[in-house]
Amino acid sequence: MFIAKAYSAASATSPLASGSIPRRDPTEHDVQVEILFCGRHNITADVEIIPIQKVNEACERLLKSDVKYRFSIDMASLKSK
Repeated sequence: MFIAKAYSAASATSPLASGSIPRRDPTEHDVQVEILFCGRHNITADVEIIPIQKVNEACERLLKSDVKYRFSIDMASLKSK
């Protein structure tokens, strides 16, 4: 267990206030992402979710610089036929 720094507002009209959130330790099934900047100037990350069956195609697209988004592999697709 660790404590993460956080910002929140009590309502839509309240200012942001700093705080902390207790978090469980990551497991082997978690993806850790460090967010450097969030919530201002509409900075977002675009993610293209792909099934595991298309991972080779995704690698080829990376080599061709034909990627507009980040790839995220849908691990639930491992169970699909």
